[in-house]
Amino acid sequence: METKKMAKTHITRSWREQKVMLKRRFTFLSDKDFDFRDDQKEMMLDSLALKLKKTRVELESLFAELQTY
Repeated sequence: METKKMAKTHITRSWREQKVMLKRRFTFLSDKDFDFRDDQKEMMLDSLALKLKKTRVELESLFAELQTY
């Protein structure tokens, strides 16, 4: 699994909106997949990337794509 930190993306949508959009696109995701404490955000993102079978770079691209809708 790729461990590079994700680049900063210009965020225009709230985290809640992004979660809803991802759950609609990937129906097997649940709210629990997005749960994290402040110090565990990287672990949650790694877990999410693994579940989606994407690298962290691909996950970053996916979040960036969500900002365009």
